[in-house]
Amino acid sequence: MTVNLTVKVAGIEMKNPLVTASGTYGFGQEYRDLYPPEVLGAVVTKTIRLRPHPGNPPPRVAEAPAGLINAIGIPSKGWDHYVREEVPRLRQLEVPIIQSIVGETLDEYVELTERLTELGFLAGIELNLSCPNLRAGGLSLGLDPDMVYELVRRVRAATDLPLLAKLTPNTADVVGLARSVQAGGADGIAMINTVRAMAIDLRTRRPVLGNISGGLSGPAIKPIALYQIWEVYEAVDIPIIGMGGATDYRDVLEFILAGARAVALGTVNFVDPSAAPRILRDLGRYLEENGIDDINDLVGAAHRT
Repeated sequence: MTVNLTVKVAGIEMKNPLVTASGTYGFGQEYRDLYPPEVLGAVVTKTIRLRPHPGNPPPRVAEAPAGLINAIGIPSKGWDHYVREEVPRLRQLEVPIIQSIVGETLDEYVELTERLTELGFLAGIELNLSCPNLRAGGLSLGLDPDMVYELVRRVRAATDLPLLAKLTPNTADVVGLARSVQAGGADGIAMINTVRAMAIDLRTRRPVLGNISGGLSGPAIKPIALYQIWEVYEAVDIPIIGMGGATDYRDVLEFILAGARAVALGTVNFVDPSAAPRILRDLGRYLEENGIDDINDLVGAAHRT
């Protein structure tokens, strides 16, 4: 039996539904000794900024039950370093590249988008509207439906590339945010980002993280991710890249059944750096054993049964 794993997300053709979560896979070369990036459906790169930024003060990472809390703060060496060091290597990858970006202002998002479009090799751009560890940009923009609408609208006017809006789960109205980015012209949605969290050191009686709070990722947030994806799938017409704690093929299938067309692997890359080939192999085996010849038939199927 021949199984079709090919999916199309926001106009981007992918050989399978597995992609990387920004910030967990670098720029596509860091895992090459374990498996070629071309195994994946697409690579979503580390988020870049227009200007150099040091990120948050250490400590930046703390373990949590069934998860990881991070307050990395999106450090960046800026545009010039990206073009000089990363772009030549990215151009060599034979897999769709989706570049994640963040700005401290709407103008920075627009300028980065214009510069990336001129490079001529990207499959798409992911707008990080949801990092909980920034003092400007990211979540500070991403909680306001009117602001995300305006941001996406302005970026949409600056490029013909597919745009993915990465939404925050740290809101009482994720559906409202999803509708706003669709109205602004986003071609797809990525969700969820990390959930606000913290840890306290009993010895020092102080927060573990230098930033005090961070974002929780990993299996601990999977039930939250599934429900929010379920809600958004019923509210918008654009495709979803789901993420939030996927560690094996069962998790990937749950995200797809809830409404995701592709699934991003994040924290699992730190726990099992060879997770992607393993999950892809098990996913194909499951479809064969259950007589499913096209994975697209499962997208949103939980809403229909």
